Amino acid sequence: MEEEINSYKRKLKRLETELSLLYEVSNAMRTTLDLDEILYIILTAITAHAGLGFNRALLFLVNEDGNCLEGKIAIGPGSAEEAGKIWSEIDAERMTLEDLISCYEEFRSNPSQLDQLVKSIKIPLRHDGGILALAAMEGMPIEVLDNEVRSKINDLVIDILKADYFVIVPLKAKNKVTGVIFADNIYSRKPITKEDIKLLTMFANHAGLAIENSKLYHQTLHLSYTDSLTGIYNHGRFQYLLEEKLKEAKENDRSLSLIMIDIDNFKNYNDNLGHPAGDEVIKKIADIVKNSCRKQDIPARYGGEEFALILPNTSKEEARIIGERIRKRISDYPFKNKEIQPQGAITVSMGIATFPEDAEEKKELIQKADLALFTAKNKGKNQVVVYSIYLGVR
Repeated sequence: MEEEINSYKRKLKRLETELSLLYEVSNAMRTTLDLDEILYIILTAITAHAGLGFNRALLFLVNEDGNCLEGKIAIGPGSAEEAGKIWSEIDAERMTLEDLISCYEEFRSNPSQLDQLVKSIKIPLRHDGGILALAAMEGMPIEVLDNEVRSKINDLVIDILKADYFVIVPLKAKNKVTGVIFADNIYSRKPITKEDIKLLTMFANHAGLAIENSKLYHQTLHLSYTDSLTGIYNHGRFQYLLEEKLKEAKENDRSLSLIMIDIDNFKNYNDNLGHPAGDEVIKKIADIVKNSCRKQDIPARYGGEEFALILPNTSKEEARIIGERIRKRISDYPFKNKEIQPQGAITVSMGIATFPEDAEEKKELIQKADLALFTAKNKGKNQVVVYSIYLGVR
């Protein structure tokens, strides 16, 4: 009887610990919608002594196409020596789970070798993709807890990780597998129990929902500042980003150029061929502008048939060269029915203004670039005009 009571007390204590852990981690995940930070919170809880206590935890998410697992984050020591050092420091400083979760910025600034390794891994979701892919496709936990089972596994990723005994659990949201978590005790050699696996699975279910909510939030946010036709930034986002990039240019004493772009005689094309044909032209020109940009450049749809291109850290002459490259690529492109246009081609006119020589503030910079664009139109179209304070434009 006494043994039964003690067993019951142990179960209650374990349940209390599990609920407390889930509550603490759920609260931490509710404080952010940043996906990377959520992933860090999840794996920190899995590896912390105050959490699930695994030595290593790796997280993979299914990509957008649904055909591949991509490594996103890993937490854990790179060697037994490092493990001992880290665990001693945590014990000495009496760090709680909350303390470890608060170290996200430090983790992000100094990624471990294990984290970098995992982020380079992509696993095809097919039956020959290995054991991680199998866990994702089956949607069930996989336990490898003894030599007999381990000897039957031939998996490159598991071999790279030098893993022997481990567990893989799927991440789920709305009954759909969104990823997997791998966990092991490679250094402490602590046995992975059925209770460990049960708790890890329960925890993964909560984590899956948090990850899905973060993704939905960012998808909604993305839709709110992109143009639905072209996929580039919309007018509102352009105004915000130009303001931000001008602040950066001022703080760092650097130049910034703005190109305003307008499709020549677009009304003629639209009226003769209809709006669907006009939309195709707008989409293609947006693609050409986007693909002609450097990594730092920011293309946007300003409105109608007009585009804007923010060029951080770019002089007026550099902007002119970029503008000419884009103008030529557009005029050379074999658009359908381009021969109905007055110039026998789809062309654009551009106006350029540069901070700080032409304008100090956003509104004035746009006005100067617009004035240069207006001049390009009046001078015959299909050309790039650069604003000049002395000549008005040139």
